[in-house]
Parts: sequence; structure tokens; C-alpha cells
Amino acid sequence: MAKQVPPPLGTTPRAIEATATPVLPTPALVGRNEEPLTPPYGTAVAARFPDPGIQYSTPGLEKDRRSFTTNAELAQWLTGLADMRSGATPPPQLLHLGLSQRGTPILGLLLTKAKNPSPAALETTGRPTVVMLGQQHGDEPAGAEALLIMARELAPNGLLDSLLDKINVIVVPRANPDGAEAGTRNTANGVDMNRDHLLLQTPEAQAIARLVRDYRPLLVIDSHEYTVAGRFKEKFNAIQKYDALLQHATTANYPEFLTKASLEWYHAPMVAALKEQGLSSEWYYTTSTDREDKSISMGGTQPDTGRNVHGLKNTVSLLIETRGVGIGRLHAQRRVHTQVTAITSALRSTADKVGPLEQVRSFVARDTAAQACRDQVVTEAAATPTQRDLVLLDPTTGEDRNLRVDWNSSLSLRKLQTRARPCGYWLDANATSAVERLKLMGMQVMKVAEAGSLLAEKYQETAREIGERRDVRGAIAASGDTIRIKVAPVRAAIDVPTGSYYIPLNQPLAHIAVAALEPDTQSSYFANHLIGELEHTARVMTTPSLVFEEAD
Repeated sequence: MAKQVPPPLGTTPRAIEATATPVLPTPALVGRNEEPLTPPYGTAVAARFPDPGIQYSTPGLEKDRRSFTTNAELAQWLTGLADMRSGATPPPQLLHLGLSQRGTPILGLLLTKAKNPSPAALETTGRPTVVMLGQQHGDEPAGAEALLIMARELAPNGLLDSLLDKINVIVVPRANPDGAEAGTRNTANGVDMNRDHLLLQTPEAQAIARLVRDYRPLLVIDSHEYTVAGRFKEKFNAIQKYDALLQHATTANYPEFLTKASLEWYHAPMVAALKEQGLSSEWYYTTSTDREDKSISMGGTQPDTGRNVHGLKNTVSLLIETRGVGIGRLHAQRRVHTQVTAITSALRSTADKVGPLEQVRSFVARDTAAQACRDQVVTEAAATPTQRDLVLLDPTTGEDRNLRVDWNSSLSLRKLQTRARPCGYWLDANATSAVERLKLMGMQVMKVAEAGSLLAEKYQETAREIGERRDVRGAIAASGDTIRIKVAPVRAAIDVPTGSYYIPLNQPLAHIAVAALEPDTQSSYFANHLIGELEHTARVMTTPSLVFEEAD
């Protein structure tokens, strides 16, 4: 008999059996206790966010808990699922993606009906892969709790396991275990890992890059939580209203057809699914830390967040944010329900559109590669200033407050700078840090086997200052020594020694190279000291006639 699945998931979940042997090589990490919280708003506001009709069960959602799921409990949960056996269905595969800065395993779970779960074998199944990420920011716990539930329901005999007839899913509930343990946004060294997906300075971001490179997902879902009161209460004497804030990749050179797929095949059904559950949604937005700045901005346009960098890897890349930062465990069931509803919608959209999505991805890959040496490429873009009516809540009465705000829209980008699209980029033999990161993201890098010459554009510096990288919130953590330069490309023949590198743009991930290697942007490898000298890079303007070998 067919399984009955009430929306979005269903009945009280079955228990997960923990493994007898501890997974973590280090002592079990104790969860961070949440102190009793004085709500930043009155009971009238709380009444607008009742618990859902369904109650979710994870270690961190148990009644009277003071902490969310600990790292040790998360590992036991995933290991218990990996130990499940169900007839001919292969068991989930526990993935060890790397270690955090404090030595905690970053774990994932691969759920597939393929008998061979290797990345190469999955490519041949005709089922695209979805990667789901949670808790890149340690103080945003609902995503991790929701992804534990999603992992269980996608496992054998789960309420969603039939989706695996059409897709493969990799669940990474907690990308930043150190931040989760400490209850802080950033990684242990103070870096915001969700601004590190191009620079790859942290082992946490490197682990995600390796995963995406190896499994080539068609869809990446990034689950976060947003500040409910905080800056909004300070600036507007109001708090945020919406259960979910949503946004797809919005950065320079993101393919138009992937934007269209994101909007029509994912965003619209997701909004409808949330509405059906009585949950409200809006485009993602935030405001800066400057109390005098009353403008509102959508998620940023820089190629540094997971949302935008994964988009440049030719995926549909979705951000799902629930109302959680600054309210402790308040409304935890509703926050998790919102995440589960939105994520389930995205998985169903993928399963329903496998053929068209694969056609779009194939076209985008070929089209991106074919653009090498042709036309113009955008090297920097920004959101478009406009105005918008925004609904917030009165923190005392809970009534709607309608505001007309200055709104920076990432749905329409302004081109700040364009250049002739090169055939590729040349890098000096000393630029190994840049080469390693490009390869980690799946780019083809060629090594010059015999010395020669190239027609190139060198960068002539015209101005320089040292500053911070900035996003729509303000200064980005741990970015105070960023080199901001202005350059003028100068056409010249350059000598190319043996052992230097060539990154061709006739490859599907070409726009990753553009984001990383044009030096006069804040996210570039030169600006962030991964390329030591401006002379160590150049734009190659004709197809090179050199002898290459694949870089090690």
C-alpha cells in the first residue's frame, strides 16, 4: 500500500538507535546551554507564531532541553542512520568531509538508491545530486535540527525515501561545529565561513568545496537563520515578521537560465508550500550595523557566499533563512517546521524537473565554455537601489507596521565594471595558493611544460588602499588587510616560463576564475594575499600555442 505522507512530512518520528562506539575521536562536546531568555517582544507577538500541528523530534528539540543537538549527538544520529538496513535499498553512507579548526569531524550523509555510492558512479545513474548545508553560522541552529529530520525521512522506510528514485541527496547538518558548540556566528578563528567560499581560508569552507567538486550537485540548499529584533528594533522600533526569507544566487555572470529555473521551478513552489502550511515568506533582506543607515538590502552580490559561489559552479543555489538569531529556543518547532517545509518543496521540485534541469545545466556548461575569448565579462556588479513596502511587527502589540524603505534589490544587478573576456589567465609558478584553491573548486589548471610567450593584458596599478571587505551587513569579520587597488589592463607580449600556470576559460566553471583572478575586486585572490604580486597574473587574450601538462 502506498505510504500516506501528510504535508510536509508526517507523523511522530521513530527513534534513532545510537551506535555503541563513539564516532568522535575527541571527547564528546558538551552542548551550549541556552539561558532562560527574556523575549525581545511581547506576548502579542509570540501569539502570531504558534507551534505547528506536527511536533519534530531530535535530541535538541526534546522538551525541557536547554541546548540544541550537540556535536556528539549529531554524530550519533547520522551514524545510526548509516547503520540502517532495509532489504535491497543501500544504507546511507556516512561521509567524513574534514575536521573543524578544533578537530571536530564535519560529517555528511549520502542518501541514494545507487548500489555504488562513489561520485563517479552516481554520475551515471541519471539521478542528479542535491547538497543540503546547515549551520554555517553556529548561532543559527534550526537548519541543523531540520536537516537531521530530513536525513531520517530520506533514509530507508522514511516518509520521503521515494524521492531517491529520482535524486541523490547529501545532508551536511552542521558545517561549522566549532561555532555551534560556542554559539557564535563565526568559525574558531573568527572567520565568517559563509564569506569564505571563494578564498577557502578555513578548513570548514574547504570541506564544502571538496564535497561540491566531487559530487557536482545540481541543487545546493543553504539553511540559515536571521536576526529577529536586534538592528531592526534599534532602527525602526519594529521586529521581523516573516517565517522564511528566501533568495537564489544573485551575482555577476550567474547564468540567466539558472536564474529563470530558480525563480519558476523553485521559488514559486516554495512560497506556495509555505503558504499552505500557514507560514509567511519574503525575499531575504537585512540591514547594516550602522544605526544611522535605514536602508534595507537583499542578500549580497559578491562572489564569496555559498549561495553565490555555488551558483557560479552552475547549480541552482538557494538560501532559506528562518527567524532565529537572538531569540534562543523560542518558537523552535515552528522554525524547524518552516525549514522542513521549504527544503521538502525544493527536493520535490528537483525530482519533478530532473530532465529539464539537466538540460539547463548541460546548456549552461557548454555556453559558459564557449564564451572564452569573446565579448565582455562583468568583473563587478552591485544591487540596484529602489524602494519597497516592507511589513514589520510592532514589538509590543504584534500588529503589522507598514514601512516604505530604501531597498537595494539583488534581483536586478548594476554592472559596475566590464572587461573584454580573456581566453584564460596566466599565473606565476609562485601562485600555488591560488592554484590549489581553483583546483579545489573543480577548475582545470594547466602547467606550462615548455617556456614560450603569450599575448596578454598585464595589470598596471593606478591606485591602492588597505581596507576591509564589506557586505550588506557591514565589515566582514577578519578581513581588515584587504588590498583595494585600481588597475588599467595593458596589452603586451609576456614571457611564460616552465612551471607557471594557465587557467583556460573554455571550461564550465570559467566564472569562478573571473571572480578569483580579476585583482581589483574585494573578493579577488590578489586583494586577499593569495597572489603575492600583481605581476604574478595576467589576462591571456589569444588561444595559447604552448605545451601544457595537467597541474599536479
